[in-house]
Amino acid sequence: MGDFIVSFSNWIWDTPMLILLMGGGFVLFAYSGFLPFRRLGHAITLVSGKYDDDKLPGQISSRQALSAAIAATVGLGNISGVAIAINMGGPGAIFWMWMSAFVGMATKYFSCSLSIMYRGKDDTGEVQGGPMYVIEEGMGKKWKPLAVLFSVAGVLGLLAIFQANQLTAVLRSVLLVPYDLDTGETTKWILGISMMLIVAVVILGGIKRIALVASRLVPFMVALYFVTVLIIMFQYIGAVPDMLWLIVKDAFTGEAAMGGAIGAVIVIGARRAAFSNEAGIGTAPMVHGASKNNEPVREGLIAMLGPFIDTVVVCTLTALVILLTGVWESTENDGVRLTLSAFEMALPGFGKYLLMMAVLVFALSTMFTYSYYGHKCFIYLFGTKKAAYYNYFYLVTIVAGAVVSLEVVVSFIDGMYAIMAIPTMISTIYLAPKVKAATIDYFERMKVKA
Repeated sequence: MGDFIVSFSNWIWDTPMLILLMGGGFVLFAYSGFLPFRRLGHAITLVSGKYDDDKLPGQISSRQALSAAIAATVGLGNISGVAIAINMGGPGAIFWMWMSAFVGMATKYFSCSLSIMYRGKDDTGEVQGGPMYVIEEGMGKKWKPLAVLFSVAGVLGLLAIFQANQLTAVLRSVLLVPYDLDTGETTKWILGISMMLIVAVVILGGIKRIALVASRLVPFMVALYFVTVLIIMFQYIGAVPDMLWLIVKDAFTGEAAMGGAIGAVIVIGARRAAFSNEAGIGTAPMVHGASKNNEPVREGLIAMLGPFIDTVVVCTLTALVILLTGVWESTENDGVRLTLSAFEMALPGFGKYLLMMAVLVFALSTMFTYSYYGHKCFIYLFGTKKAAYYNYFYLVTIVAGAVVSLEVVVSFIDGMYAIMAIPTMISTIYLAPKVKAATIDYFERMKVKA
C-alpha cells in the first residue's frame, strides 16, 4: 500500500501538475497585469483592518482569515518541507519555490476573490466559501462533480498526519533520544495521543475559536522563528551572497538534484511550494470565504500576501540556515531532522530547543486550521448534522500520523493536494474574467473615494 501511494504521488506530480499549477498560475499572473507587484502596498494597508466591518456577513474578520490561512501555510512546510526540497532537489529547488510563490500570489488573488464572489450556504443557511461553492454557484450545477472531487480529496488530504509525524520526530530527537529515554513505538503512540487531546480542545470550539487561537499564535511563532534564524544568519553573514547565488545557479544546472536533471529540480520546487503555501490547492479560499467582507477584490488582495510571507520570506530563511551550516551535504537526516541538525550546529546547546518550540507552535496551529478545512469539505458532502463525525475521524488520524513513515505520509498528502488542485485551478481560470472585471471596478471606486 505504501509503495502504491508513493508511486501515485510521483506520477500525478509530474509534468501535468507542473503545467496546471505553475503554467496556470503564470497565465493568471499575466492576465492580472502583474497585480501582485503593483498592488502589494494596498494589500498591506488592508491587513491593518482599515476597511473591516463587523456587520457584514461571515464569521471572522479578513485579518483573522489571513492569520488562519497563514497558520496553515507558515508551518512545517517551511521547516520540514524546505529540508525535503533541498534533500531531493538541491539548493536550486528553492529558486523554483520562489517562482511558484510569485505566480501563486496571482492564483490566490483570483481564487480568494472568487470565494467571496460566489459564496454558498450549508444546510443550516450559514454562509460558506471555498472552491466547492465557487464551482457550484459560479459555474453551475452541471459542474458539481468537480466540487465533489475537491471535497473528497479535501477530507483525506487535509488531515494533520504530516504535522503529527514531524512534531513527533522533533520531540523524540530533542527530548528523548539524547537521554536514552526513547522506547520506540510506545513513545510515538504516547506523543500522538497527547497531540490529539490538545488539538481536540481547540477544534471542537469551531472556526471562531480556531481563528482566535491562530491570530494569537501566528505573530508569536513567526517572530520566534525570525529572531532565531536571523541570529544564525548573522554568524555566517559573509557567506549569504554565495548561498543565494548557489540557489540561482543550481536551479539551472540541477547538479545537486537526484538524477541531476533541471526538470527534476523544477518539479521538486513546485511540489514543495504547493505544500508550503497551498496556492492553487483551494484551502485558503475556504477560510477567506468565511470572512466578514463584501468586497471580493479586497479579500483577494489580503489573501495574496500569504504565499509571499510563507515562501519568499520564511522558506528562504530556513533554506539559508540549512545551506550556510552545510548540514545538507554532511548528514543523512531528512525532513525536520535536517533543519534540527542545522540549528544545533549554528547554536550549540540551545538551538534545537528553540526550533522545537517553533515546530511545536507551527504544527499545532496548522493542525487547528486544517481541521476547519476538512470539516467544511465534509459538511459539503454529508451536511452539518454529521459534521461531528469528521472531528473524531480527524483526531484519531493524528495518532496514526505520529507512528507511520515520513515517505508514505508526504506522498499521501501530496497526492490528495494534486487532486484538490484540479477542480480549484479549472474553476479559477474559468471564472478569471469575473475577477478581472471586479478588479477594474474596485480600483475605479477607490480612485473616486481618494
